[in-house]
Amino acid sequence: MGTHYTPPSTFLLLFVLGFFRMEALGDEASTKLYIVCLEEWHHEDPELVTASHHEMLSSVLGSKDAAFNSIVYSYRYGFSGFAARLKESQADQIAVLPEVLSIEPSRAFRLQTTRSWDYLGLGYQHHQPPGLLEKGKEGDGIIIGVVDTGIWPESRSFNDDGYGPAPSRWKGKCEVGQNFTVNHCNRKIIGARYYNKDARPSEVARDYDSPRDANGHGTHTASTAAGSLVSDANFHGLGSGTARGGAPRARLAIYKVCWGSGRCGKADVLQAIDDAVGDGVDILSLSIGGDGYFPATLGAVKKGTTVVFSGGNDGPVPQTINNAVPWVITVAASTIDRSFPTDIILGNGRTLVGQSMCYASSDPGYKVLVAFDSCSVVPQYLTQLADKIVLCFDRTFAGAVAAAGETSQLLGKLSLAGARGAIIARFPRSILPDCSGITCVLVDYDVGGQIANYARVETASGRIPLVHVNPASNIVGSQVMSPRVAAFSARGPSTGYPDLVKPDITAPGVNILAAVRDGYQFMSGTSMACPHVSGIAALLKVVHPDWSPAAIKSALVTTAYTTNDRGFPVEAEAIPRKLADPFDYGGGHIDPNRAMYPGLIYDIDPNDYVNFFRYTNRVSNSTSGQNHLKLPSGAIPDLRKSGVGSSRTYDLNLPSISIPDLKETPVKVRRTVTNVGDTHGRYMAVVQTPAGVKMEVQPSVLHFRASGEKLNFEVTFTPLHKVQGGFTFGSLTWVHRRGKNWVRIPIAVRIIIRDFFSDTS
Repeated sequence: MGTHYTPPSTFLLLFVLGFFRMEALGDEASTKLYIVCLEEWHHEDPELVTASHHEMLSSVLGSKDAAFNSIVYSYRYGFSGFAARLKESQADQIAVLPEVLSIEPSRAFRLQTTRSWDYLGLGYQHHQPPGLLEKGKEGDGIIIGVVDTGIWPESRSFNDDGYGPAPSRWKGKCEVGQNFTVNHCNRKIIGARYYNKDARPSEVARDYDSPRDANGHGTHTASTAAGSLVSDANFHGLGSGTARGGAPRARLAIYKVCWGSGRCGKADVLQAIDDAVGDGVDILSLSIGGDGYFPATLGAVKKGTTVVFSGGNDGPVPQTINNAVPWVITVAASTIDRSFPTDIILGNGRTLVGQSMCYASSDPGYKVLVAFDSCSVVPQYLTQLADKIVLCFDRTFAGAVAAAGETSQLLGKLSLAGARGAIIARFPRSILPDCSGITCVLVDYDVGGQIANYARVETASGRIPLVHVNPASNIVGSQVMSPRVAAFSARGPSTGYPDLVKPDITAPGVNILAAVRDGYQFMSGTSMACPHVSGIAALLKVVHPDWSPAAIKSALVTTAYTTNDRGFPVEAEAIPRKLADPFDYGGGHIDPNRAMYPGLIYDIDPNDYVNFFRYTNRVSNSTSGQNHLKLPSGAIPDLRKSGVGSSRTYDLNLPSISIPDLKETPVKVRRTVTNVGDTHGRYMAVVQTPAGVKMEVQPSVLHFRASGEKLNFEVTFTPLHKVQGGFTFGSLTWVHRRGKNWVRIPIAVRIIIRDFFSDTS
């Protein structure tokens, strides 16, 4: 297979915000890889479904041989469809066939712990009442499918000591390939597959052509979701503790779809999702960017699989959220109660404090300090910086992803130039880069200004400014204000679905320590937040095996918290920092133990998602551009209902409400809650009204007389002003009469006078 590619050390920056953005697929000039989705099928035999795909393609291409050579994947478990290499004229012929739901060119997407589980209340605390970790049996019996860059099976996080055979429903397999045999699967990693038919050959050549992970991203996310217990895990002494996943006894099924530096072909992803459904996976964890991968993920949800996605890393800019379809759980990223303060000692004896992942001192003595007003000019002076520590100011105000990349590049250049370290002053962000082999520390502009002033005074006095940087220390607990929504975390509203609140929830995703190829490393991104939610969903599935994916999502969203342990509102990193709102964190920060017994749930019949998709009317008429979607007339009834300002878009029974276009006419929104708490329960509505809106709930009291009973209510929104405004936020909380349960949903409303092309907020 040739010499295996070793990823560059710059990956150790481990700011894995490569959340796999969209990029065009460059394929043969005459053909493209198209994804064809068909109407719901009625064959139970997957082989018959595949045969029907070949038959359809044969009718267009003229022969069975042509169809066999054209088809790449047959999707047959969660939904019916196929991926095939076609000319545009052939795709146009397929598009008009009555059984075709959609056809689109394949695209590619990009990728986007010792303390975090204790922070979430899922620690082994033997002197407290059993929580979700214990009652969820640590995820025992649950299968988590991880769709990512593969797995490094030798990691201690995937040892299978004490595990029995795989669950009897498991139907997957362990595929062999480069440096990966069936022996690399075990009773922890019960299956592993890889998909490269939509990958670039150059990317595969830089990787293992097998389920083995050359990138590290997939190993990190898998160990976060379901890694076994590993004592004394740390990154060069930082973050030392016991590493484990949220559901440490759950089994892992690995689906490698992302290659090289992290490019994931959509056709490969769809096949992985479809295979996972057929294999018997309970939870699907996808730390990749994209469009929600309809209809594969909807098919998975209809089969009872909970699907969890990372929300993206293009924050803090609004309208950047990815994977915003309503049937999945879309996850934002936030900080935990851990900090790495680093002492900076100036030549005059003064000590200032920054933050870093610096695990080694800058040398026993002081080093010469060289100050620059802007980091952008530093590369011009690299030949003069050997054995010195550089201070510079990052004044670009770039997005979090761009800023992280620029910091990484600068540190790499300084390391190659022989510099001893760097002090970078910038707008405060929670992400800390790896230092590329040199001392590095991040400070805010105030501290940076004090250091620069010291250097200026020393130089003016004819003295050489000196500085020493100590290794970082590790602080956890109440001294660290948390959580905060991370600056990089993508924000709502969704451009495709403004009538949804997205993301759904936030979870730890900043400086998360988990397994990689050579040990344990810190990574940041919504990619890291996603497997936290996946692990918690696995625990909930053990406690409530009959809960639907919508019920699990509802329990997580309605029990999330919006204030920290000091009672202050959760903040969101931005420029400037602000109080978080539902487009930053959905329902709030995940609270696993409260989610175990939510009291009420907002459940959804999966067929209602199809109705929602029809009502949003996202249809185009050409296969040459974006998704060509058509829904057969008469297949779904007319979704417009009579009544004041009502629509089925708003009535999808989600644990949130978003109204992006409230005009003069009041809007009524309907919801149904199911009692999963006390047999006899009485709940009162507590309303936090969005500014500028009158909000009424009828009835305002719900009386339940049986477990499983469903009750309906309506919320009416009336604008108080005639104004072209931005979104304002509120909530509706059903409070148990004894305060046992607080069932809260977030609300976002925008009053408008007329439709605007762009978002007026």
